[in-house]
Order: sequence, then structure tokens, then C-alpha cells
Amino acid sequence: MVTPLFNPLRTRTTGLLITILVAGFAAGCQSRSPETTGSIGGVSLPSFGKPQNPAVIGRREVDSLGEKYAADPGDVTLALRYAQALRATNQKPQAVAVLQQAALRNPKNNAVLAAYGKALADVGRFQEAAEVLQNAHTPARPDWRVLSAQGAVADQLGDHARAQGFYEAALKIQPDDPLILSNLGLSYALGRQLPQAEETLRRAVAQPRADARVRQNLALVLGLQGKFADAEAASRTDLSADEAAANTAALRAFVAQPNSWKALKASEARGPKPVRTVAASAGAAE
Repeated sequence: MVTPLFNPLRTRTTGLLITILVAGFAAGCQSRSPETTGSIGGVSLPSFGKPQNPAVIGRREVDSLGEKYAADPGDVTLALRYAQALRATNQKPQAVAVLQQAALRNPKNNAVLAAYGKALADVGRFQEAAEVLQNAHTPARPDWRVLSAQGAVADQLGDHARAQGFYEAALKIQPDDPLILSNLGLSYALGRQLPQAEETLRRAVAQPRADARVRQNLALVLGLQGKFADAEAASRTDLSADEAAANTAALRAFVAQPNSWKALKASEARGPKPVRTVAASAGAAE
């Protein structure tokens, strides 16, 4: 979960979003999960992974899981489920605390380490996340989901070349995955390699499983190159004509700023300001 950096120009507003799409982990099943977040002066950075719809997880369920966890904190599956529920209800620091204890009790459990690393990234503790995620799999048995998450974290730390290496490694295991390709393309964009970013995002959009976020990422990169008509056309696949036009106008204004790239890099350095909960624990399905 992933993913991840630019994402859709914000629908029904004039702000731009940057989103990383990253692979998620869930208790018992593994799934791809993206996600989004907040904005900083026109650009925003991500949260990691996508859980159940927060509306589906009620306070009663969270409290019930909390009581069960308190009674048996050593139950790994229960700890992962509880942390997932906490993240899905925007209690991310509490999720980090639960997963930290689970990781201390299970230092070699890859699912726990993966969830813990993503939870750390979710609260902006990127350096710690990088250290945890590197131990969540082994070179002999690499996990593309962890590799994708490592790429997302490396991008947040400003090491785009390293991030791109992680995404390329993930793609060797999960060829043509649209979310990984989207992150790779956006990593190129942050490095101001816009033609390569466009090529990669077009490849992502061509995949059958590509969704609206991937297409809007392409629109953003097209706009950053001044290809506003193409950007608007790409946006219209998922947005109304008025929304696509408004987003294109916002992008045009952003690109016209003399310090637009400086603002982009500055927002990346400040890290995410989540406005919507997304979680990646061992089992969240998209």
C-alpha cells in the first residue's frame, strides 16, 4: 500500500493532490491497496495502504477488538486485526503502539513487520518505517508488496533513485501491476523526468486493472509538461466535463507559478497530512 505520489487533481476543488499507491497487508489475505490523503498548498502526500471502508468499522467493533486484544495481547492475528481497525478509524498512533508491541513479541514475523512499517509511514515516521520494512522480507524470498512500500517510503525520504529500484524489483515479481507502475511513474515525475514519467503512466493506464487514480496521475504528469488538452481528456474518463475543466485550470495555474517545482519538493519533504484514513495491516482488502 501504495501508493507510492501525485494523485488525482482533487475532484470538485481547485487543489492538486499527490498520492502514493502502495500494497496493503491484511490478516489472512494480501491485497493491493492505494491511498490518499491531504494537501499542502496545492500538493499532497500519501497515507499508506487501504483498509476496510471506515464507515464499515464502528466504534463498537473497535472497542470489542480492543477488549479482546487487552485480554490476549500475544495473539498475533488479533493484534493485526485491532491495529487495522484503529487505522481504519483514524487512530493511527494507537495502531502504531499496538503493532510496535506485536513486533517486539514477534521480531521475525514478516506480516507484523510489514504492517508495523506501513503504520509508521502512515504517521510520517519514514526513516523508522524504512528500517522496519527492510526486515519484513528477505532477498531470497522478496515480497513485491513490501518492495512497493519500501519504494513509497524512499520517495518520501527524497531518494527517488532508490525508490525506483524498489518499484522495478516489485515489477519483476508482479509484472505490469498498475499501482506499482503508477508509483514508479510518479517517482520519475518527482525527479523531473517527465517524459519517462508519462511513458510509465501510460503503460499503467493501459492495464485492465488500472483505476481512476492511475488515470488522474497520468493527467497530472501531462499537465506538468504543459499538455493541458491531453490532461483534460484523461481526466474526463472519470470526472464530469466541469470537474475535468476545473482540475485542468488548477493544474495550469500551478504549473504557471515560477516556484512550482520548489513547492512540489517542499511539500514532499514535509510529509503527509492525512485527511482520510487508510490502513495496511495484514489483511485489508481494497
